Amino acid sequence: MSSPLANPSAPEHPPVPNVPYTKPDGAFDEAFDEGRAPRAHWQQLLEHIGRLGADGMDDRYRRAQRILRDDGATYDLNNDPLSPSVWSLDIIPNVIASDEWAAIEQGLAQRSELFELIYRDLYGEQRLLKQGIVPSEIVFADPGFLRQCHGMRLPGVKALILHAVDLVRGANGQFVAIGDRTQSPSGSGYALENRTVVSRVMPGLFRDSNVLRLSAFFQTLRQTLADLVSHKTDTPRIVVLTPGAYSSTYFEHAYLANYLGYPLVQGGDLTVRNGKVWMKSLNGLSPVDVILRRLDDSFCDQAELRADSMLGVPGLLEVARNGNVVLANPLGSGVLEAPGLLAFLPDICQFLMGQPLQLPSVRTWWCGNPQDYDYVINHLDQLIIKPTYRSFGSKSIYGHSLNAKARAETLKMLAKNPAGYVAQCYIPGSQAPIWHGQQLDGRPGILRTFTVAGKDGYSVMPGGLSRVAESTSEVIVTKLSGSRSKDTWILSDRPESVEQSTVAAFPRDEAQVTNLPSRVIENLFWFGRYAERAEISLRLMRTIFKQLNGVEPLPSETRDLLLQAMSQVTGCLPGFTDSEELLENPNDELAALVIDHERTGSIKANLQAMLACGEQVKEMLSADTRIILNELRDHIHEVDRTYKHGLPSVPEESLDSLVTTLLALSGLNNESMLRGMDWMFQEIGRRTERALLTATLLKATLGKPLPTIQQQLILESLLLSVEALISFRRRYRTGTRIEFGLDLLMIDLTNPRSLVYQVNQLRKYLNELPRSESLTSALSPENRLIIKSMNDIQLADLTQLAHVDRRTRSRHNLEQLMSQIIQQLEQFTSLLSDKYFDHTAGPQQLIKAKWKVGL
Repeated sequence: MSSPLANPSAPEHPPVPNVPYTKPDGAFDEAFDEGRAPRAHWQQLLEHIGRLGADGMDDRYRRAQRILRDDGATYDLNNDPLSPSVWSLDIIPNVIASDEWAAIEQGLAQRSELFELIYRDLYGEQRLLKQGIVPSEIVFADPGFLRQCHGMRLPGVKALILHAVDLVRGANGQFVAIGDRTQSPSGSGYALENRTVVSRVMPGLFRDSNVLRLSAFFQTLRQTLADLVSHKTDTPRIVVLTPGAYSSTYFEHAYLANYLGYPLVQGGDLTVRNGKVWMKSLNGLSPVDVILRRLDDSFCDQAELRADSMLGVPGLLEVARNGNVVLANPLGSGVLEAPGLLAFLPDICQFLMGQPLQLPSVRTWWCGNPQDYDYVINHLDQLIIKPTYRSFGSKSIYGHSLNAKARAETLKMLAKNPAGYVAQCYIPGSQAPIWHGQQLDGRPGILRTFTVAGKDGYSVMPGGLSRVAESTSEVIVTKLSGSRSKDTWILSDRPESVEQSTVAAFPRDEAQVTNLPSRVIENLFWFGRYAERAEISLRLMRTIFKQLNGVEPLPSETRDLLLQAMSQVTGCLPGFTDSEELLENPNDELAALVIDHERTGSIKANLQAMLACGEQVKEMLSADTRIILNELRDHIHEVDRTYKHGLPSVPEESLDSLVTTLLALSGLNNESMLRGMDWMFQEIGRRTERALLTATLLKATLGKPLPTIQQQLILESLLLSVEALISFRRRYRTGTRIEFGLDLLMIDLTNPRSLVYQVNQLRKYLNELPRSESLTSALSPENRLIIKSMNDIQLADLTQLAHVDRRTRSRHNLEQLMSQIIQQLEQFTSLLSDKYFDHTAGPQQLIKAKWKVGL
């Protein structure tokens, strides 16, 4: 089939793609006019698409997908760190001319100012209610109206810092507002990511199109947040509060936190003490001045709002009321999202601002008004029915799609509670071109715009988050998931000045650079531990496969000891340690130890746990680290396919890529990561785990004596699994005595995989960690354990350790020493956790008022 793109051979007539999709009925087309000719502001973009051709566009689409994946741009983790859903982006931007945008910009700024005034009135004088401009049922019955916020004093010129408006273009080409987001407006971070990706895959077009930049919007946000507490401090501590890694928009939270330069925290990272909010950090508790929240109102405070919330900070609302912390946006702003308000917005604007509403809202009827109710039931086929108050999971009913039974049920529902519903006109989204199936196609779209409060009023992001439906069967886009996003270009008639988009630098705050939330430090610590656990298990597994499939048959005593060591290193017990049948037929158990993710301690389970820790601290990972983690995911899927029907013929080869990727990750951390506390705790995790598993390996493989040949095979297998066999042969030539192996693997400070090397590194790192003020100069408990372990190792007599106890028929001294080292290291990790990770819980409700939930 020939390409639908025109032949780009004639330079005097720039190629423009043919229009394969038909003109939409009753809807506006963004790119093409009534005669299907390109609109003027789309001409340059469409010519560029024509020059690229189908292959060129497909190549740029694949590059965009790769960039998104490498950036970690996911929308929903789906409880599976191996298969996160990559953010869906169409590489054809949505283009709006600057003269048209100027009018939209004025309307958006006025609308944000209006919603700011509504918020202050509803929680202040309530003139709108007293004068009857807004029915009291619209406000007081809304669970988004928080009576606890009434009369709350807010610093700053504006209370409403951020505001998002969803716009749909009607058939006449005019934009209409169909919804507002005022609690924690999402999407601005995704808009920024879209801009980054599209400008990278089509840099020439972006540069030549004079697209207005987005950076000034975020600079205004940064300055506004700092100004909120400028009367108290010149160096405010500002944090971004997220629900966590399993929030559908977690990538955006991490992306914004990184871009703005703020710590990303979860509810458990914050606590209320002495009437203030504190961050649980490595250095103890650090005061918090401003919280840019990404939580809806009701989840923010378990003490006064939702008792069942696991995401908020108990006592937060009381601290905000007292003015000791500022939330952006303020609590209680959820009431402004009610669809019921749109029915009265023109009158509200005239009453509060003395001017007409510039940006029209979708025509809305409130069924609590008898006249509106009569209109709705008589024109149901033309309307959309929505709850008066916005709530999670609430659904819209499209009248034109109802059959007779559904229509009757809807009318019955309206009659039962008319005040609980509104009706709105149905406006099909304007048709926007997308790249699909090697050609242009059309989809209905919606535009989310963003405003931010500044010193001189509200600033509008010059662009936004455009979204289009994934399929032609969808007629309206209602949410971020299940839709395809687009960058939004506002074209200027001249290049934008550099000064206008340059982000000013703030002084480096040393305290904020080093003072990370305890949760972040803990996840990095476990990231290092799981990575090391997976690597050592993989190395031992590869060695076992090589020995089992060697040219010479492996003696049963050697085989059994290696298999039992595998069970002990992974912790998958009893496994091979208590089953003759498994020892004789080990294949199924070995395959399970590789790919059974439900088996705690298996290789895949450790890799998944490591990736999950990485997702929890996504904002701390470099771009190269994310690329390596994506490669690791690909290799895990490849191993799954290889092991689908049990052990493959050469099982060790399929594990090589996993080992190589983990080594690349370790090397990147050592060569590229700044030596901050994040690197330090990741290294402490690695060294602790390597020391624990090295001691476990020495105990499991050398603790039981074997005949000479079998003992030699065991020692060589052990050395091979820790990449020390070549060094051993160079140093000891043909000597295979146990003492020689212990010398290299246990007490050699030049061997980066020896036991003493790990403990020595831990001793160095401990001296770099923050210390609490103490009246005594005595060693801390964790220091004492490390020093004792160091002494135990260095003072050990290798000859005695290698000696076989005739009574127990084992190397009792070696087993006893390794058990002691393991116990001390495990105690060390507990002390470390208690000191740096865990903090006393904050205030909790004495009585769980479950009746509050859902009010």
